[in-house]
Amino acid sequence: MHQAQQLLAQHHFRFSHSLGQNFILDDAVLARIVQSARLPRQAQVLEIGAGAGTLTKALAENCKKVVALEIDEHLLPILRVVLEGHDNVTLLHADIMKTDLTALWQEHFRGEPFYVVANLPYYITTPVLMMLLEPSLPIAGITVMVQKEVAQRIAAHPGGKDYGALSVAVQYRMAAQLAFEVPAALFSPPPKVDSAVVTLTRLAQPPVSPKDEAIFFRVVKSAFAMRRKTMANNLCASFSLEKAKAQQVLETAGIAAGARGETLGMADMARIADLLTLGV
Repeated sequence: MHQAQQLLAQHHFRFSHSLGQNFILDDAVLARIVQSARLPRQAQVLEIGAGAGTLTKALAENCKKVVALEIDEHLLPILRVVLEGHDNVTLLHADIMKTDLTALWQEHFRGEPFYVVANLPYYITTPVLMMLLEPSLPIAGITVMVQKEVAQRIAAHPGGKDYGALSVAVQYRMAAQLAFEVPAALFSPPPKVDSAVVTLTRLAQPPVSPKDEAIFFRVVKSAFAMRRKTMANNLCASFSLEKAKAQQVLETAGIAAGARGETLGMADMARIADLLTLGV
């Protein structure tokens, strides 16, 4: 039996469904996650959701510093035992959704770039990713284990069923790659679906440079608002345009009038956004 599993049993720990607690105790999977993160030896890492500390420990043995957040106070005594002797780990009892990441970065990473590695609870995956994509945070790379379906959406390209607003939002800031899949059976307790590890690497600059970023993301949201409708119809609904005007914008952008949002690349959406910004 794994040390963490023994400690969980000794402390009569009860897994919380509401907190999305599904822990990885498989050392081979943990090693692959760390390997996928491609951490320099001097890397500083933020872990979101330390859980039973298995990933925290693996990270601590492969980088300079780990700051691990854990919301469940019942796990803190277990984590202290698992992480005993790892002086490069700072354990914080905190909720990521209520954490000021800029303040955390300045206090614990002294304003230097850092990495994020985590087994993210399914129910907060998207909002956490949106927090981490803030351009003001100097995050060099993100490696997260998420629901397999979400990982496929993050790494998807135009034309497929998985491609959507999340794909564009992530790939605007990061290069995304699906590293490997993790069967549900390897978790304790097993979730109802399989997971996958996805790696995100910070881009030097976004692939496109829209004149107005807010308008660009409104166009992105519009593109996938009603997937069965054409982009022209979605623009009409999102920007209160007449059908003829929406079609004119698409024609000027070099996009077929009957095109659907999931077929459009980031450059297509940027051209649409710029035309709307200029009032063309």
